[in-house]
Amino acid sequence: MATFSCPFHPTNYKRIQKTSVKALISCSFQPSQNNIKVVINGAAKEIGKAAIVAVTKARGMEVAGAVDSVLVGQDAGKVCGMEEALEIPIISDLTMVLGSISQSKAMSVVIDFTDPSTVYDNVKQATAFGMRSVVYVPRISIDTVAALSAFCEKASMGCLVAPTLSVGSVLLQQAAISASFHYNNVEIVESRPNASDFPSPDAIQIANNLSNLGQLYNREDLSTDVVARGQVLGEDGVRVHSLVLPGLPSSTTVHFSGPGEVYTLRHDITDVQCLMPGLLIAIRKVVRLKNLVYGLEKLL
Repeated sequence: MATFSCPFHPTNYKRIQKTSVKALISCSFQPSQNNIKVVINGAAKEIGKAAIVAVTKARGMEVAGAVDSVLVGQDAGKVCGMEEALEIPIISDLTMVLGSISQSKAMSVVIDFTDPSTVYDNVKQATAFGMRSVVYVPRISIDTVAALSAFCEKASMGCLVAPTLSVGSVLLQQAAISASFHYNNVEIVESRPNASDFPSPDAIQIANNLSNLGQLYNREDLSTDVVARGQVLGEDGVRVHSLVLPGLPSSTTVHFSGPGEVYTLRHDITDVQCLMPGLLIAIRKVVRLKNLVYGLEKLL
């Protein structure tokens, strides 16, 4: 975002008759020095493009850098279909971008949409330049998260690792945890329009949340080996069924049942835009952290 300032120069009526209004009022459009500078690593991906638009429109922050290995040299705004160029080219060298931005001494955040194999080095680089990180990289390993946690703790630098940035997904998980204390049977059914690794990170996260709560689910067929019964995640009997159905939105449904009733929680994702409100929350919150936080729900 930017501030719009129009300093008015007082004058008298007679002078107005002889001088154009344009000469009397000078306007400037400059970026605010207080904005959070945001670097988007993975800017050419669908989610990266959505993030560029969301950050540009958001209050109190601005896109300061765009990094990717493709579309290098192209304007980040034009790549996203924005009417006006941002005059920020996509660059392949993260270190160069971070070094340039660090000279401004402004509060800065690096958004990482890259790959599990590069996350650790990316966060280390951001921390070295005094920048916080928000990491949304599906299937990042627990070992990597643990290593990053120790590193951020030592450096007293904030970092958010988010299995999901969808506020709706977080609310579904929290509702599922509350319901799990009241039902003995639970199954997770997810659908995705395209084939990918299953179970999805969302389903795994829900199953992990429901495990180790002192409840054993689906006792009647806990040990069945019938493939059609779905995959058991964890040791508490939470089953996951993954469907590939082109044409349907990405959906996660949690079914609970007890004597005489069924309780169903469902969350549908129709567009990557659903991740943007959570991303903006993450950017605003992570600048206050001095350690690693795992899960967007910790910041809501």
